[in-house]
Amino acid sequence: MKKILLLTLLFVFCIAGYSQSGTFGVRGGYNISNLDFDGTPSMENKHRNSFYIGFFADYRLSNGVSLVPELQFSAEGAKEEKLHLDYIQAPILFKFNLSKRIRFGVGPQMGWKVYKLNDEVRDLAFSGVGGFDFKINEVLFIDARYTYGLTSIFNESYGIEAKNTNIQIGIGYQF
Repeated sequence: MKKILLLTLLFVFCIAGYSQSGTFGVRGGYNISNLDFDGTPSMENKHRNSFYIGFFADYRLSNGVSLVPELQFSAEGAKEEKLHLDYIQAPILFKFNLSKRIRFGVGPQMGWKVYKLNDEVRDLAFSGVGGFDFKINEVLFIDARYTYGLTSIFNESYGIEAKNTNIQIGIGYQF
């Protein structure tokens, strides 16, 4: 399963690399993250405030649709230290123009945990992402996203199920 997803990700980046109408940029900002437990959690579940930073490519598929693969670092999870989840994430968004300045984006995201490996928390996470961005001018934009985990963050043997949720509010610069 992991090999198929990695090959798919590589394929998307390669296909997008041949596009003639691509731009690149950086984005970063503020995370508000928490865990959505199935049932009552056995520990205190307060949200974690942190940051994210990343790079993206924006490839126009048509006048109103773009493919936007990204690579970002995102500090997520819950406030308790043992529930800190720091990821290198690869979202692949399809963005749709709603107007000249506003776009809506939706797509899958895969994340690799880079902090405290081989514990009760899975090292690979899958999420769904949705959000909006607003162009301030030709190169600067603000955006807001919501991410919801599609898989439990805990290993099956741990006996607890929880999904990561995250709100990102930030700013970006398109070259």
